[in-house]
Amino acid sequence: MSKLDYLKHLGIDVVWLSPIYKSPQVDMGYDIADYKDIDPRYGTLEDVDELIAGLHKRDMKLMMDLVVNHTSDQHDWFLKSRSSKDDPKRSWYHWQPPKYDEHGNRQPPNNWAMILGEANSAWTWDEKTQEYYLALFTPEQPDLNWENPEVRAAVHDVLHFWLKRGASGFRMDVINHISKTPGYPDAPITAPGSKYQPGHKYYANGPRLHEWLQAMNREVLSQYDTITVGEMPFVRDKDEILKIVGAKRGELNMIFIFEMVDIDNDETGFRLTLRDWNTNEIKKIMNKYQTLMIDRDGWNSLFIENHGTLSRMDQ
Repeated sequence: MSKLDYLKHLGIDVVWLSPIYKSPQVDMGYDIADYKDIDPRYGTLEDVDELIAGLHKRDMKLMMDLVVNHTSDQHDWFLKSRSSKDDPKRSWYHWQPPKYDEHGNRQPPNNWAMILGEANSAWTWDEKTQEYYLALFTPEQPDLNWENPEVRAAVHDVLHFWLKRGASGFRMDVINHISKTPGYPDAPITAPGSKYQPGHKYYANGPRLHEWLQAMNREVLSQYDTITVGEMPFVRDKDEILKIVGAKRGELNMIFIFEMVDIDNDETGFRLTLRDWNTNEIKKIMNKYQTLMIDRDGWNSLFIENHGTLSRMDQ
């Protein structure tokens, strides 16, 4: 609050907060335990109300960080899902039985690598119910099963909660991961010698992504004056990008295109491999996407680094 006049003086009109929700903080708040409460280290809901009022008084807006590809394993939804195979919320997450190799050893349902630990499986074993659950980022961040309409309705309810409270939009964390290819097929071998492989072919921009983004826009976002930007790694196809940010698509306003962030990745797709690159590549990437948006009526974001890239490098 003490900095709002200063921010206004700088010409800032939108403030985006990284996750401030109640969280065990395994992944810096991107493991959310309660979407409708604030972590005590940051304050209270009343503090957020005061911030929103202060911003609006200065003709500024608040953008929240929406993390709905996954939750914390301490979220009440997952605690119930994990409690029993018969619990009504079991299907709110991706549960699968194990596979077995020729020696009878238990194996994960497929060969997908964890995004934040490529040497590990994206599937975590649950001893109590004797099944695996999908957790693309860390074992403490189980992926929500958006195929379940109850999950989509719950996410819409979270959006309404914050927009009615006065938030003006959302930066949507890895929102293009919400649709997984049915059957969870094995990823192609792009990292020889690794047991687990980058599986983004089957969970980035999956078959129902556009359907669900359009429903989110139609049923929630279009009812408010909102701004949206989606974090969307692994997407390079121009037509696919325009499906999301095209002016008449009714999905999102902008996305973060990761080609710039991934400029030092090697051909395997693994992150932060520190491939040598030259400055001319930056010019080509920026020019490509700016031209695309001008020519085909889309809206781009000038995006040169991801907050998570630096923080995870520090870790």
